[in-house]
Amino acid sequence: MDKILRIDMGAPGGPKAIIGPLGPYTGMGGRGMTSMVVYEEVPADCHPLGPENKFVIAPGMVTGSAASTSGRISVGCKSPLTGGIKEANAGGQAGQVMARLGYAAIILEGAPAAGAMYKIVINAQGVDISDATPYKGLRNYDLAEKIKAEYGDKVAMISIGPAGEMRMAAASVAVTDREFRPARHAGRGGVGAVMGAKGVKVIVIDDAGMKMRKPKDPERFKAANKRFTQGLRQHPVTGEGLPTYGTNVLTNVVNEAGAYPAFNFSQGQYDKASLISGETFAELQTRRGGNPTHGCHRGCAIQCSGIYVDKDGNFLTKQPEYETVWSHGGNCGITDPDVICRLDFLDDDIGLDTIDMGAAIGVAMEAGIIPVGDAEGAIRLVDQEVGQGTPLGRILGGGAASTAKAFGLERAPVVKGQAMPAYDPRAVKGVGVTYATSTMGADHTAGYAVATNLLKVGGDVDPLSAEGQIELSRNLQIATAALDATGFCLFIAFAILDQQETFDAMVEIINGMFDTNLTGDDVVALGKKILSMEREFNKKAGFTAADDRLPRYFRREALTPHNVVFDVTDEQLDSLYNW
Repeated sequence: MDKILRIDMGAPGGPKAIIGPLGPYTGMGGRGMTSMVVYEEVPADCHPLGPENKFVIAPGMVTGSAASTSGRISVGCKSPLTGGIKEANAGGQAGQVMARLGYAAIILEGAPAAGAMYKIVINAQGVDISDATPYKGLRNYDLAEKIKAEYGDKVAMISIGPAGEMRMAAASVAVTDREFRPARHAGRGGVGAVMGAKGVKVIVIDDAGMKMRKPKDPERFKAANKRFTQGLRQHPVTGEGLPTYGTNVLTNVVNEAGAYPAFNFSQGQYDKASLISGETFAELQTRRGGNPTHGCHRGCAIQCSGIYVDKDGNFLTKQPEYETVWSHGGNCGITDPDVICRLDFLDDDIGLDTIDMGAAIGVAMEAGIIPVGDAEGAIRLVDQEVGQGTPLGRILGGGAASTAKAFGLERAPVVKGQAMPAYDPRAVKGVGVTYATSTMGADHTAGYAVATNLLKVGGDVDPLSAEGQIELSRNLQIATAALDATGFCLFIAFAILDQQETFDAMVEIINGMFDTNLTGDDVVALGKKILSMEREFNKKAGFTAADDRLPRYFRREALTPHNVVFDVTDEQLDSLYNW
């Protein structure tokens, strides 16, 4: 990847595309690329939906090559949800296709004329930008059918649904999967609203005629890739648990640990969790003729996704992630897998972050908008209210924080405006530290301490004690920032944390790709560089130590069954970035 595509959406006479060299961004990929561009080029005090913000798409460093499980793509901007820097990560095919065309980044700049909406087509011949007015208001699945009819199903599509067009703060960016379904999402932080503000409905990427990216040292790369893939398949999480049950294998694990935040974080266990567990979903999918073991992109060795079908064998949605099953399930008292999957489909179709959407509905239930456990009511809120942009839908589409504010509730489980995912920080204190201090807002993937706190991967730190959580979260946040730059899936972390030889193989894949001699220390340095840029941007945007805190009620309200509160001190939280 040796070039950057910049499109000035507000250029006189219409959007103008310019292809240029990498320049100062040479060597960066994924989150490293998106965060560096935002840090260097976006005024930190700009309005997230204004022309000064930039919308950046970047495949990882080794994406588009034969490296196993390396098809991730990053989307970055200043977030309309948090007001800080944002990188949202997705699977699907777009990262690989974009990388094979040689683009290290696509940057949307400026703002179009009021009401304008565009389609961007990128292929080996160049870039074409055309009017997308006929696509306005379409949901993602209908849009995908129209794009497929025109371009076939071998291309990749990046798009927004109505939520992005309406610039809702919980709007996501959809990426098509192997079956050309818009089922993979860069979900968090309202990135879809920024794409909407740039006036782009859909980006079609076609790598016809292009070959897979070649490593500079093929033998070194091939040998390392073989060892790396073997390591993934040998680990009990990446080789057994995730392929068999998907990420929803965690429902029973987290619930039994007393860290499952049921009913808007009011208790740590859900007595009906088994009805929505990974085991239950896998058995149901298999019995109906679905597929519980499926990759979201080609070349994945883990295969943690799946295809969920209804009782008649018709596609309903991709296998929902654990966090989605929690947000629309245990968080809201809903136990019907088909309803949860219907809500997941609606989120993908309308273009919404499933975590913030489910959290917002949980808050709305606490506010009395609909009863707790009202499955049909939840579907109505997403489909008819948010999907149609009604006043209530606009509130809910702004996420859990705006919903709590509108209905006068203190209990909004958010940090920096972004909803917490499916792990209660009082019972998994390492992830509580990550929620509080991450540059992204409450984000479990930023430093997945659940691995060590609960799964005992990479060590063993007591989840109920404050001791050791700062160091754990710090190290994981550094490692994750670097990993997000590579294009490798985050789930390889289970294997590389436990198996030194698998970590070494991952580093050797990068060395073989670029003919370098990186070490583990270089990986750490990259992670620190990315976090430092993100942290500095947020400071310039007005963030202070007071923003690196959980809501006070997590220190005040004890969580059953352990009767614990979040007791990592402010002084400890403030020390996380001391390295």
